[in-house]
Amino acid sequence: MTFSLKGPMVNPGFRRLWISGFISETGDWMFMVAMPVYVYQLTGSVGATATNFLVELLPALLLSPVAGVLADRWDRRRTMVWVSLAQVVALLPLLTVQGPDQVFVVNIVTAVQAALATVFQPAKYALLPSLVECEDVPAANGLISLNGNLARLGGASLGGFVLGWFGLMGIVVADAATFLLAIVLLLRPFGVTRKVPAHQTAWRAYLEGLREIRTRPGLRAMVVTVALMGLAQGLFAVLFVVFVTDRLGGGESDTGLLRGVQAIGGMAGGLLVGTLARRIEPGRLLGWSLVVFSVMTAVTWNSAYVTTTMGWFVGLFAVLGAPGIGAFAGRMSVTQMHTEDATRGRVLASLQSIFDTSQALGLVCAGTLAAWIGLPLALDVQATLLGVAGLLALWNIRKVVAPAEDLAPTMDAART
Repeated sequence: MTFSLKGPMVNPGFRRLWISGFISETGDWMFMVAMPVYVYQLTGSVGATATNFLVELLPALLLSPVAGVLADRWDRRRTMVWVSLAQVVALLPLLTVQGPDQVFVVNIVTAVQAALATVFQPAKYALLPSLVECEDVPAANGLISLNGNLARLGGASLGGFVLGWFGLMGIVVADAATFLLAIVLLLRPFGVTRKVPAHQTAWRAYLEGLREIRTRPGLRAMVVTVALMGLAQGLFAVLFVVFVTDRLGGGESDTGLLRGVQAIGGMAGGLLVGTLARRIEPGRLLGWSLVVFSVMTAVTWNSAYVTTTMGWFVGLFAVLGAPGIGAFAGRMSVTQMHTEDATRGRVLASLQSIFDTSQALGLVCAGTLAAWIGLPLALDVQATLLGVAGLLALWNIRKVVAPAEDLAPTMDAART
């Protein structure tokens, strides 16, 4: 079985979206890696560094509903262009930072960048189904995920390198350049947006998106699955660090290595999804990816009873990235394909808000859970949540109706 770029890549609009996304996300990773490091260099404070991480997370929780409304109210391609331009402008205050007393400027810029990215994402994913054939939507999501992992590998490395050699000025220039290149690729019109009526308030528009989730079986069935996925991810983020430190006896470099190698599996997963997309219905792709993810995660955690050799776990974590990408592509594809174009941005943002809220709950509860039942059992609970989410997705396949009625006409209009 071989991977082919046929399918989503034959559409020039999708190619521009894909390439611009890779360039922009590379800049995002440069910024995300460099800012906490810069804050620590500037202040020498772990608390200040943690605050920088926190202000990056809050906008996603607070702005997702608004971002979904904007993705449906405004032309999505133009929204992406203007957001990217705003991200360039938002970087400029960093040029005024001279000492630790101005760390608040770094945090404000970080929060603004995260807020703008929160607006960008639903517009991008709501636009995608209008650029490719219906059967190519999962493959397109797999390719977008492949982008994210390539950008993660390249951008994370470049962030440290550029900051070390050229300082904060270098990060500003490099990140701004990625946004400007993305804008050039997005300037030419492509895609279709059915806009929210101008007279409709933002609140009513948001509620209309929630109604879409409630009335469509395929979307309603996703709510609990997405919540369980978010909860498992939140538990993982905290318990993973404790696992590497306490169970494997590793340090900061080992933690970074194991998280980084997941991108290798993520790239393989993106290619695999592209290969299998036309053979597996998105709901089954989601369900089986989560089941495989659950089993592989449980094997990884419990391997510590047999060996704590770091090389073994490097191999396991590298493989873990593949089913994770399959689950992401399946989740996005089910949501995109079972939502009317006019409400797609709001539905995507609402489900992402559910994921983010559940993830935050997992982050908060992870320490308490580990203290209550012990780390090994807490890790098994995390793996079990993924399995339950997968089985629930497979069980709900029978409730999923055909793709939204307007999906095919929208794609035909985009190509003419």
